[in-house]
Amino acid sequence: MSSLSSSVVKSVLLHSAIGGLLFATANFQVDTPSVMKVTLNPQQKDQKPERAVSAVSVDQQAVEKKIADLKKREEEKQAAEDRRIRDLEQRAQQARKDREAEARHIKKLEQERQAKLEETRQAEAQAKRAREIEKKQREQADKARAEKAAAEEAAKKAAAQRQAEEDRLRKAEEARKRREAEEKRKAEEAERQRQKALEEQMLRDQLAKEQAARAKIRQQQVLSEVDKFKALIMQRIQANLLIDETMKGKQCRVNIRLAFNGLVTHVESLGGDKLVCEAAIRAVKMADTLPVSKDKDVFEQLKNINLTIKPNF
Repeated sequence: MSSLSSSVVKSVLLHSAIGGLLFATANFQVDTPSVMKVTLNPQQKDQKPERAVSAVSVDQQAVEKKIADLKKREEEKQAAEDRRIRDLEQRAQQARKDREAEARHIKKLEQERQAKLEETRQAEAQAKRAREIEKKQREQADKARAEKAAAEEAAKKAAAQRQAEEDRLRKAEEARKRREAEEKRKAEEAERQRQKALEEQMLRDQLAKEQAARAKIRQQQVLSEVDKFKALIMQRIQANLLIDETMKGKQCRVNIRLAFNGLVTHVESLGGDKLVCEAAIRAVKMADTLPVSKDKDVFEQLKNINLTIKPNF
């Protein structure tokens, strides 16, 4: 493109130079040779004829020489002008040839430019088609990769779900087995506990029976001891009881509280004949201490007792 622009500039400058030269030639004016006016043999009154003829002869030669010189200069000038014109014509012809050559060159350059443009256009079209094909292939490749990735992801998810389901089923099976084992263990433990409880109940029942038997025996022993000490206490009170005929057939119920050593801590009447009650309270206080057992169970039955006092006659 720069070569074409340079050629165009050169052509324009050359044409401008030729035009200017032609313009200068068209305005060029050839000097028209002037004819020397010579007055031949002027009449002089005072000049001698011989000298006049001689002068006229000399002047004529000078004129002819002058004319010849002028003619020669005119011929030389005409020849120079002819050469100049021929040179201008040659230059114009050369300029025309150069212009034609330049035009051909420009045309060739234009054809080359158009060819290059066409080549470029075709190349660009091919490149565009190639880019479109490449883009389509890339899109297809991207789509294929995306589909492959999606398929791989789906397969991975399916595998993960399958693994998760297998893990869930495995854990459920393990939980079921643990539950069954735990239920079996609990059932066995419950059976052992039931057997143990049954055995313990049987032992308790046996012990209860034995304890009941022993308690009964003990109770009988305690009651026997209590009755014995009640009899002793009653005997002590009767020994200190002051009676008369008016008390015959009468009685009094009293409450007596004893310390662990038999010391009377409290005595009161619970109802009965007044005289018998007074005599009974007086007899208890006179005794101060009453017989008690060292056996704790027996003492528990004696520490707070109620007695019915009847005077003995």
